[in-house]
Amino acid sequence: MKPGKTYKYRICNAGLKNTLNFRIQGHTMKLVEMEGSHVVQNVYESLDVHVGQCFSVLVTSNQAPKDYYMVASTRFSKQVLTAKGIIRYTNGKGPASPELPEAPVGWAWSLNQFRSFRWNLTASAARPNPQGSYHYGSINITRTIKLVNSASREGGKLRYALNGVSHVNPETPLKIAEYYGIADKVFKYDTIQDSPQADIAHAKIVSQPNVLNLTFRNFVEIIFENHEKSMQSYHLDGYSFFAVAVEPGTWTPEKRKHYNLLDAVSRTTVQVFPKSWAAILLTFDNAGMWNIRSEMWERAYLGQQLYASVLSPARSLRDEYNIPDNTLLCGLVKDLPKPKPYSI
Repeated sequence: MKPGKTYKYRICNAGLKNTLNFRIQGHTMKLVEMEGSHVVQNVYESLDVHVGQCFSVLVTSNQAPKDYYMVASTRFSKQVLTAKGIIRYTNGKGPASPELPEAPVGWAWSLNQFRSFRWNLTASAARPNPQGSYHYGSINITRTIKLVNSASREGGKLRYALNGVSHVNPETPLKIAEYYGIADKVFKYDTIQDSPQADIAHAKIVSQPNVLNLTFRNFVEIIFENHEKSMQSYHLDGYSFFAVAVEPGTWTPEKRKHYNLLDAVSRTTVQVFPKSWAAILLTFDNAGMWNIRSEMWERAYLGQQLYASVLSPARSLRDEYNIPDNTLLCGLVKDLPKPKPYSI
C-alpha cells in the first residue's frame, strides 16, 4: 500500500463451518458495505464474519511504512485456527511485528457488534416495492414462521432438521414437479407448523421434502430459533431481507418491541448465536422455488434446509420465466409433454 492512500478490502467467509474474526495489525477498518447494502460507516478494530457473510471495509495506510499482518482466526470453536497474510507498504522499512492483535472473547461481543450495523439511509436508494422501502417497519406482517433447528441420530445416522423435518431431495426436482403440475405426487406443502411445539428441538426427526407454500407478495416474518450450543448461520436464496433482531433466549411476540424497524441492514444471511434467536422481515415478491438453508454445509447436506414455494397465480412472464427448453428432465416428468408456457 502507498502511504496516505485509502484502500477497499472485501472480506468474505466462504468457509463451511466456523465464524472468522478478521483484523489488520495496527490499522482500523471503516465498514461501508454488507452483502450489497451500504451501511453506516462505523470504524472497527476487528470484525466477526459469520459463514456466508461478506463485508467491504476502507483501510487507510496511515502507519509507519513497513509490513503488517492481516489475521483471520476462528471463533466459537474448541480449537482456534489462525491464518495470516502480509500488507506491505511501498518502500517499507521493516518486517511485521510478531505480536498479533488478539481476537475478542465470547459471543456477547459479537452480538453487540451486530447491533451496531445500520443501513445507510442516505446512500441506499429507495425502491417502490416494500422489500426495498425505507418504511418496512410500517408494513403489516401477514405470516409469521418460526424455524427451530435440531439434530438427532435416526437409525444410527446423523440428521439435522428444521421444525422436526430433515429435508431430502425427491427424485423429481421440486420446481420442475411444480411447473408440470404434479407437485402433489412428489411432495406436500407446509408439512411443518408455523409455530412449532415447545419441545420441537428434542422431538423425533422425520426425513422428507420440506416445502413452505408462501403467498406471492405477502410480507412475512421468519424467526430462526437456536436451542443448541453451536453457532448457526442462515441464507435465503432469491431475496434480501431485513435482519431486525438477534437476541438471546426464546422468541415470543412481545419481542417485536425490540425490533429495529427503521434502519436494519438489507442482507442475505443472518447469524443465530447459541441459545438465541434471530428475526428477519421480507416481502416474497420473487416468484419461484427458493432455498432457505443453514450455511454450515454439513448441516445443510444432512437436512437443515427447506424450500419456499412462491407461485404467481397469474402465470405471467412479468413474474416468472418459462422453464428453459434445454432443461434436463427426470423422475416423474421425464416423458410428460411440456405444460402451457407462461404468457404476458
